[in-house]
Amino acid sequence: MATTTAAAAAAATNTSDAASAQIQKPDLLPVQRSSDYHHPHPGVNLANPPHDGLHFWQFMVAGSVAGMVEHMAMFPVDTIKTQMQALGSCHMKSAGISQAVQSILKSEGPAGLYRGITAMGLGAGPAHAVYFAVYETCKKALSGGNPNNPVAHAASGVFATVASDAVFTPMDMVKQRLQLSSSPYKGVLHCVKRVLREEGVGAFYASYKTTVLMNAPYTAVHFATYEAAKRGLMEVSPENVSDERRVVHATAGAAAGALAAALTTPLDVVKTQLQCQGVCGCDRFVNGSIRDVLRTIVKKDGYSGLMRGWMPRMLFHTPAAAICWSTYEAAKGFFMEMNDGDRNQSVN
Repeated sequence: MATTTAAAAAAATNTSDAASAQIQKPDLLPVQRSSDYHHPHPGVNLANPPHDGLHFWQFMVAGSVAGMVEHMAMFPVDTIKTQMQALGSCHMKSAGISQAVQSILKSEGPAGLYRGITAMGLGAGPAHAVYFAVYETCKKALSGGNPNNPVAHAASGVFATVASDAVFTPMDMVKQRLQLSSSPYKGVLHCVKRVLREEGVGAFYASYKTTVLMNAPYTAVHFATYEAAKRGLMEVSPENVSDERRVVHATAGAAAGALAAALTTPLDVVKTQLQCQGVCGCDRFVNGSIRDVLRTIVKKDGYSGLMRGWMPRMLFHTPAAAICWSTYEAAKGFFMEMNDGDRNQSVN
């Protein structure tokens, strides 16, 4: 028995040595990997997207598409909101949704609901590209590996809005002036040239501080609510998450948009007053401070004037947020599948 075992072991050793010698023959050359080969290990794969399965530029494209779709789809409601908030600063003491709609249709017809949409398109695309790219980058840096960190989500949203508002505010000012009933401007270029000539570059950023002060809490509430609502909805029916992902994103986005819009309406009214000052009979403010605008609104319309346009604002932001988040997540999903396909091809 021992002799048999020893013989088997010797045979195995001889076989192994033969195999090793065969492998070490100089005519058996190693396979050369192509220059674009990437090791599948995530620690050394330079092609791996840096966060959430996407590259930085893909966040920008997804955000840009989401912003364009959101604002274009809801633009008529935004026009109504702007008219209501601007009328509160003019000689008309009351302005409701029906009055604003009648004013628009009477002066310009249905096309008046879309006046200024070009300015919105020029501003929304780049601004949302910056918005979501900064948000995702900050969320990765601040979350500390915890995807359920509401403080990180809120703080990331604040950083994102400061950056995106710097891009969007000038075109938002042009857009709102074009939305006014009987606007003296013929189009985007005419408005830009006239404002530069008559008011200077500073007019384009007259509302920037107010916009940031409004959008910072808006975004903090919005992103924190969205992430929490999305997580909660996914936990309700985890087995159906993949099938109902779009519904989850839309529902969470709508809830976040509605709550954030309601809480920040007074500052939105101030922003509209600053951007439309001196146009179509609206007041011009001496120093453009938030306190000065608030005092003027309360003096003319009382404290209820600070909530002027809250209904169309919520009617805008609730479906707009649902559209935006659904489009954004869908675009991210497209890029994730594309990246997975590229990685699989590299490995094969």
